[in-house]
Formats: sequence, C-alpha cells, structure tokens
Amino acid sequence: MRQGGRKLASVRESLLKKIDEGVNAGEIEELATRLIKKEGAEASFKMVPGYKWTTCINVNEGLVHGIPKKEIVFKKGDVVSVDLGIYYKGFHTDTSFTKAIDPDRKVANFLKVGRIAVGEAIDKARPGNLVYDISKTIERIVESAGFSPIRALVGHGIGKALHEEPQIPCFVPGTRDGSPELLSGMVLAIEVMYSLGKPDVVLNNDGWTISTADGKISALFEDTIAVTKKGPLILTASD
Repeated sequence: MRQGGRKLASVRESLLKKIDEGVNAGEIEELATRLIKKEGAEASFKMVPGYKWTTCINVNEGLVHGIPKKEIVFKKGDVVSVDLGIYYKGFHTDTSFTKAIDPDRKVANFLKVGRIAVGEAIDKARPGNLVYDISKTIERIVESAGFSPIRALVGHGIGKALHEEPQIPCFVPGTRDGSPELLSGMVLAIEVMYSLGKPDVVLNNDGWTISTADGKISALFEDTIAVTKKGPLILTASD
C-alpha cells in the first residue's frame, strides 16, 4: 500500500498544480485518468457501482461525489475540491484536497483550519487510541474556528476494498466507551469534511453530488494512514 500511496500522492500533486482559473473539471479528470494509467494503477472510483469517472470534483458548496463535467469551468474565487483513489497490486489508497483560486482572507483561513485538523487527526492514529480520539480532534479544531464538521459522511478503513470498517466520523457521535480501538496494522482514510455554514447536506439532482444545504462553502482533506507501533505512517504523503 505504501507503493500505491506514493503513486497516488504523485497524481494528486499534479492535479493540484493544474487547477487554476479557466481550467475545467473535465481537464482534471482527463489528467488524472492518464496519470493513473501511467503509474500502472487503476482508478478506484470507477470500481464503485454506477460511477464512471476517475475523480470526484466539487466547487464551492459542493462537498463530495461531484461528477467532473467539462461544463464546470473554474473561476477566480472558486473553492475546488478533488477526491480520487487508486487500486494498485490488490489494494486501494484514497486522498482528497481542496484548493481555492485567488482566495480572500476568510476562505484562506477556512482552508487552513482543515489542513490543521487533518494533520492533528492523523497524529491520533496510534495503537491504543480510539476512533473517538480522531473524531474528537477534528470536531474540536473545526468548531473552535467557527465552522461545522459534516455529520452525514465519514472517513473509513481502506485496503482490499475502498470502504472498510471502521467508520471515522468528523464529529463525536457518542461517548468514548465502545469506540473502536486502533490497532497496529490498520489502514485508515482519515477525511476532514466541513462547512463554512451549517453541517446539513443535500443530494443534487444528478444522483451523486452532495452539497451543503445552505449553499455555504465546504471543503475536504484526506490522506491514507497506516497505524504502526512507531506512530502514524502517511501512505499518501508527498515526497
């Protein structure tokens, strides 16, 4: 999975550089598809029943599962989120990022909070800790900044399947008692999903895209992590 994670990180960094004013979501999709093939891997999301694309691309109030259409042309001020995964040598890895095009100070701070939250959440991925500790960290950082962690969607375990147990919420759904324990050898897709407004989301008419119900900007940051005795190992880290 470390090999797959490095390949995915390389693709992610190329997409990050490509996103700019005047570029369309279809171009990002085409680049991702080409680069994943070049890496000798397969697109994980194309293995999801009914989904035909390599990436999920969302803009502004769009949160997850957005179809990468050529008609979506990025503009100055847009907040663009990209989610993608690869399948390599029998295992999946998953990552996502959000990039703002020439953001104002408010949006720049909003995204900074998400990056801090995912970094600190990853640090909790240690043997003996619980999923609760990851969720609590995300909730605390996002809410203390005045934003809302999304409650309807979760991070997840990952490996031979794209989505495995345990579920990893961005908020604390209950008490610490009974929360799954983190064990050495687990691999997790830790994902911070949050909104500038309320946490409620809606499914769009295309049957895939999930957006904020109040139309406020949302963002997500995700890495694939191995839980090890020496601490968290970020499999999708950039070189």
